Amino acid sequence: MIQVVNRSIDILEYVAEEISRPKLMGNIAQDLNLNTSTCANIIKTLVSRGLLRKADGQKGYLIGTRLLEISNGSLGFRDVIDRANHLFSNKFNTIDENYLIAVLKEDKRQIIFNKPSTQLIQATTPTEKLAYDSSSGRLLIAFLDEKNLQLYIKKHGLPNKNTWPKATSRIGFFEEIEKIKSQGYALIEDTVQIVGVATPIFRDNKVIASFSIYLPSFRFTEKLKAEMITQATHLSKLVSSR
Repeated sequence: MIQVVNRSIDILEYVAEEISRPKLMGNIAQDLNLNTSTCANIIKTLVSRGLLRKADGQKGYLIGTRLLEISNGSLGFRDVIDRANHLFSNKFNTIDENYLIAVLKEDKRQIIFNKPSTQLIQATTPTEKLAYDSSSGRLLIAFLDEKNLQLYIKKHGLPNKNTWPKATSRIGFFEEIEKIKSQGYALIEDTVQIVGVATPIFRDNKVIASFSIYLPSFRFTEKLKAEMITQATHLSKLVSSR
């Protein structure tokens, strides 16, 4: 085993045990039985790579944003998240419902950005969800290129009738895919009565993520449907790389 790699992992795990409590370098070295200078050099490297960071206004170190991005699947999407934060801080959203940005991770759609509404009753959705069972996932699958779409089906199969009833056969599946691509959005109401609309986020003319608005179905109307599609389309274009 490579000793410095093991020591680096030991330090990361030690700091992560109490993720909001900064760890002093002296305590890290002592508790992990490391030479002080060796510990300092490893920490310096981990900080330079964004895996650790100095605590704001305090002594000690915390887990860095890069490690958090690696763990939650958002690595490489900092520009997208920053633009989304800018939009919401400047109140570009005109519909007071939940918003999220998601990416495709194997057969799941994974949330990398979430902005809740101020509504008393809100829709909730897990960080990871079966891609076939979410508007975000369906949209991301639909915008895969032909080769990767075929590989996706080969690896994960077609949806079952409870998840996506109209896409259980290859003919039905590709009809649904073409529908999503042609209209530029995916809209579904799932089994727990949540309605979501998803639109594509582009980078270099390639869809890299999806932008979604979702809400409890009892608030959903045809008028709101049109507004959600317009809003999601507009915001996803603003979030997309220029």
